[in-house]
Amino acid sequence: MTALALPLAVLFGLSVYGIFHGIRMYRADARLPSDLSVALEVGATRTSAVGSGIDRVGMRYAPAVLRLMGPRRVDALRRRLDRAGNPGGLTVDRYAARRAVFGGLGILAFLALSARGQFPLGVAALVFGLVWTDVIIRAATRRRRNDIERTLPDFLDVLAVVVSAGLGFRQALERVAESYRGPWADELRITIRQMDLGVSRREAFEQLRRRNDSEQVSTFVTALQQGEELGAPIVDTLIQLAEDMRRTDAQNARRAAARAVPKTTLVVTLVMLPATLLLIAMSFYYGSGVDFGELLGG
Repeated sequence: MTALALPLAVLFGLSVYGIFHGIRMYRADARLPSDLSVALEVGATRTSAVGSGIDRVGMRYAPAVLRLMGPRRVDALRRRLDRAGNPGGLTVDRYAARRAVFGGLGILAFLALSARGQFPLGVAALVFGLVWTDVIIRAATRRRRNDIERTLPDFLDVLAVVVSAGLGFRQALERVAESYRGPWADELRITIRQMDLGVSRREAFEQLRRRNDSEQVSTFVTALQQGEELGAPIVDTLIQLAEDMRRTDAQNARRAAARAVPKTTLVVTLVMLPATLLLIAMSFYYGSGVDFGELLGG
């Protein structure tokens, strides 16, 4: 007990010091770089109160986390956040701040649980603290991609109708984007704003492609660029694109259903079938009224 009490006392003292030090830094009027100050306000209406508090505690350590990541990983992170749509107002600096806070909490939990002999649970807490922010980004990216691919075919049909009514492509794009809500409408508004600021139509749509990892978005941009180069009617291109995307969605749904069959069979085999057999056996046992102890000579 004496040998275990000393590490626990040291760990408790470090935890208390860390808590009071964090409170002092939270209240301190720290001078942040301009980009971090702006990042603290970006998405403030989209993040929760808890998330904002975590960001403020971890902002002091955000530059150190970004330096450890390096320029290449930071650029890759920026692209991942764009593809995820900056969930909860998450920026590069907010990501670094949360990595610092969650990573620190994971390390403390690992030390505390390891001191109590719960090493596997401590490792799980450490891994959770280190990867939780990336899990959020990955889930947001997948959800956003699915929303865009579900919206795109109907959007193309409406855009084709508006263009065939006599509006130019630029005006029709803006008119249809105003009637939609969600990630695809946000992407279109960004693209339109870039064209308003002088970015060429080709470059604006190239950036739209880079901000999304959806194959359907890439196909949409490629078809627009090829139609512009070859002079093909834009209405026919949009209608054909919508039909191809719906056909692709149907094929993906069939493939997903085919992949689900073996998983369902595995669950039934490993869980439901043994449970059913056990239930039947116990029913026979209690319903028979036979004393198996006497039969076995007990």
